[in-house]
Amino acid sequence: MKYKTKSVLIARKKSYEDDFSHRPCFISFFDENNPHLSIEGPKDVVEYSKIHKVVINGLDVNYLLPGNDIVINDLEEIEIEERGDHIYVNGKQKK
Repeated sequence: MKYKTKSVLIARKKSYEDDFSHRPCFISFFDENNPHLSIEGPKDVVEYSKIHKVVINGLDVNYLLPGNDIVINDLEEIEIEERGDHIYVNGKQKK
């Protein structure tokens, strides 16, 4: 599915299940860059359960060590597709 957004934050949720190779995660959509520095909340959130891998193609990303989160800034649009236990992320980014 395609989304018009300025930035996204990709993060995993804590899981208390025994399956450590699959985790719930979410992708939050924002109208500004560097959403982790803002007090504003996301405009939308998409949640996924039992994800093994997130594959990001052709985009500049920032990995935030404190929360194990990924931020993608300067987006025009982003396309997210769930196939099995993988999420594929592509998009158009202003560079």
